[in-house]
Amino acid sequence: MVSWKRKMVSSGAVSDAMGPDPVGFLSYQPDGRMMALVVSSERPRANGKMPTDSEKVALFDSMLAYAGSYTFDNGRVIHHVDASWNPAWGVSDLIRPFSIDGKRLVISGAPGVDPTTGDEVIYELEFRKI
Repeated sequence: MVSWKRKMVSSGAVSDAMGPDPVGFLSYQPDGRMMALVVSSERPRANGKMPTDSEKVALFDSMLAYAGSYTFDNGRVIHHVDASWNPAWGVSDLIRPFSIDGKRLVISGAPGVDPTTGDEVIYELEFRKI
């Protein structure tokens, strides 16, 4: 992941969804399965071997992970979520308009609900093929 921008629909404010330098991977497999994992580069460190309850909350809020299948439809990739780090997401479809330029994948105009705030947002994500 190169960047993940979040635009608030209500105000138009743009911010980094997982800090300025998120660490993330998006993997598409030939069998139609996909996985996404993103963590904040500013993710807190646990003080001991086992995180405290408050540390667990901060760790949960500084990541995103889900897996499922995917299909393509008219310039969009649709992630059919089977499992997610946040059970409130449930099993759903995430519709993601995208473009590819060489080794660069940009997912832009992706509508969503911010999982940490509940606000309606539009995402723009950029990945570089490794």
